[in-house]
Amino acid sequence: MITTNETDAGGERLDHYLVRLGFAESRRAARDLIDRDLVTVNGYRARKGDLIRESDRVDLQPLSATASVLAPDPALAIELLYSDPAIIVVNKPGLMPCHPLHRGEVGTVMNAVVARFPEVAQVGGTAREGGLVHRLDNGTSGALMIARNDQAYEQLRRNLKDGAIRRSYLAMVAGRLETAIEIDDPIGHRGTQRMATVSSKAARLRGIARPASSHIAPLRPVREFTLVSVTPQTGSRHQIRVHLASRGLPIAGDTLYGGPPIGLAPGRFWLHLSKIDFDSGRGPVHVSAPLPADLAALLAPANTSAGP
Repeated sequence: MITTNETDAGGERLDHYLVRLGFAESRRAARDLIDRDLVTVNGYRARKGDLIRESDRVDLQPLSATASVLAPDPALAIELLYSDPAIIVVNKPGLMPCHPLHRGEVGTVMNAVVARFPEVAQVGGTAREGGLVHRLDNGTSGALMIARNDQAYEQLRRNLKDGAIRRSYLAMVAGRLETAIEIDDPIGHRGTQRMATVSSKAARLRGIARPASSHIAPLRPVREFTLVSVTPQTGSRHQIRVHLASRGLPIAGDTLYGGPPIGLAPGRFWLHLSKIDFDSGRGPVHVSAPLPADLAALLAPANTSAGP
């Protein structure tokens, strides 16, 4: 164990502090140490954003004292949609988390991926996410992209930020949508609250909301719902769910944002990332993720499992 009693940090972020004192080679390495629960501050589990102040006690366990956060889970089956030497795309099931939150946790997409592609555990920004390029909410299913090396990870993250990776979702929304719409409302997140909110343009300019843009197009009516395609131009958390709800079109089953019941398991809602298009470095790639059975069953016109 390495222990330091800080006397001059003056409110420095923990990840910066670990780099400055030479306990980590980079901020990414510092985040890995924190994600692996190897760092405590005054005896409590640390977070990367913790501010280190005068007289704080920081304890650091040796890296070898713990197993990887991304423990392999070979019993967990995940459909592989695409793979090459640098990139993997899998079909995430609904209600399965993308990655673990704590060391030793299993049952997530990344645990299954690491069992088949162990190299992805050493890639990416944090130890718990590995090479995960983007995330999907627990209740969302569909195509999930993972990098197999750091070069691919950095390039794909840049492409995602620049809009060079096209993601197309299918969603079942309450009510009717007759024509395509563009939603450009910023998305605000308040502390640890689960819900995100649509914010004003002024809030975006003040830096308390993120720009967000979604293209929504109707596909066909399904009973009292409408099946729509959604193409987000940005990637703010809960963006699609918030944008649709803000227009009176909440996603079926998404109770957090006012969606009506439709007969899905608790926590599951009718949202699926069905297509992802990207440049692999060797040419364009188009990947489609088949609809899972629980969502496909609700497309039948005669289905009567929706709530009142």
